[in-house]
Amino acid sequence: MIRPARIVPPVYFALALLAMAALHRWLPLVRWIVWPWRWLGVLLVLGGLSMVLACAGALRRAQTTILPFERPSTLVTRGLFRICRNPIYLGMATALTGTAVLLGSLSPWSTLPVFVVIIDRRFIRHEEAMLHARFGQAYEGYCQHVRRWL
Repeated sequence: MIRPARIVPPVYFALALLAMAALHRWLPLVRWIVWPWRWLGVLLVLGGLSMVLACAGALRRAQTTILPFERPSTLVTRGLFRICRNPIYLGMATALTGTAVLLGSLSPWSTLPVFVVIIDRRFIRHEEAMLHARFGQAYEGYCQHVRRWL
């Protein structure tokens, strides 16, 4: 039986970037962040993408999957996973925040909460249930000490 392709989080991230650009272009509302302050967005984008890459590397070194629909083989609790249970998604949200700052208008900010809710409902809840089923008490202990986002 062939499994249908599932949309992975980077696709939602790319769609959010496109939505932000479209909103900025055709419905900017208010241009409220001016130059040179908008350059701070570059730091947020680079920081967010660095988080994503660092966490992907940590998962690869632990020889566990990065794909949200696959069963994990290892509970990773080091690196950025010590301070956040979902640092890859936090990195994506940080990069989107940076994009909104860089664009400088108000309307792109509306994309950020939509992205966070979609990621939470479509991925995080499912992933956390899989981690709990796979690692039980170890995962519960991890959840008691590390927050979902920050």
